[in-house]
Amino acid sequence: MDEVFKALADASRRRLLDSLNARNGQSLRELCSGLDMTRQSVSKHLVLLEAAGLVTTVRRGREKLHHLNAAPINAIADRWISRYDRERVRALADLKSALERSPMDSNAFVYTTYIRTTPEQLWQALTDPAFTTRYWGVAFESDWKAGSAMVWEEGGNKVADPDQVVLVSEPGRRLSYTWHTFTSEWAAAAGVGSDVFAKVAVERRSKVTFDLEQVGEMVKLTVVHDDLEPGSTVREMVGEGWPALLSSLKTLLETGAPLPEPTH
Repeated sequence: MDEVFKALADASRRRLLDSLNARNGQSLRELCSGLDMTRQSVSKHLVLLEAAGLVTTVRRGREKLHHLNAAPINAIADRWISRYDRERVRALADLKSALERSPMDSNAFVYTTYIRTTPEQLWQALTDPAFTTRYWGVAFESDWKAGSAMVWEEGGNKVADPDQVVLVSEPGRRLSYTWHTFTSEWAAAAGVGSDVFAKVAVERRSKVTFDLEQVGEMVKLTVVHDDLEPGSTVREMVGEGWPALLSSLKTLLETGAPLPEPTH
């Protein structure tokens, strides 16, 4: 956490974060062209921001694209916000929201967190219904082979579709699949209103990718949810849902118990 505050203390690094907040998913070349900073300076600052977890990178061909990462801000929120009235720390909550919000030019949701576990245990937590139901409330039926079908079960409702499939399956390294099908039964079980359901039902199918990388005693987990339409309602929903879900996954693997359900 000290690294996060140190990274945010520098005005040049805050300018880089502002640039990514205005247009996420930029390459080093794009970041340099938009700021009055040398390539060497930008590279140096990006290394510190990535080390602090405020920036995460995703490869696209030969390019490395830089995205804002909300995980460190969530960690700050988990540590302190619950101790005080949320209205008195709205500035911190606003910063968290800004880092999670998708800019106009990049709809992909990208999130990186570090979990004290092994790649094998994390893979099991992402695929085994006994785990997923504990922190997600969703059970999957699949053999987890590329091209295989996936059946989602949530709230007693099963959703299957020919296009609801596993895309990439490399145990302990990478998992990718298409997002679930939006049905009226799903909407009713999930408490989604008819107006929201009408919007998401006509959007194209998106996909989610999990990249797992061993880093010492931790596993670096990067989640990319993309193939989303501009102005996507699904993007807005997953942008709110993924941080809480991944925090619960991390807590489950590190403590043996998921985060408690929020009280209203």
